[in-house]
Amino acid sequence: MATSVKLNDDMKKRVQHLADARHRSAHWIMRQAIQDYVEREEKREVFKQDARRAWEEYQRNGLHLTAAEADEWLAKLELGDNAELPTCHK
Repeated sequence: MATSVKLNDDMKKRVQHLADARHRSAHWIMRQAIQDYVEREEKREVFKQDARRAWEEYQRNGLHLTAAEADEWLAKLELGDNAELPTCHK
């Protein structure tokens, strides 16, 4: 699908400069930029939806870990320990 994007002269020059530096076409640079942006924003949207669902679940049942409990668990994982996720509580 062909799509037009209007860029001001400064942005056109910046894209062309990158294209020249990377030995790519300006078209490739723009497609890559759009792809990177869309993938990043899709991941951000999934993260937001996961956070919203977690908040709603917490509102229903009140189960949680404190920041200290989570930090302690993550520190063990960072050291390579096969630590089990602590049990959530109210």
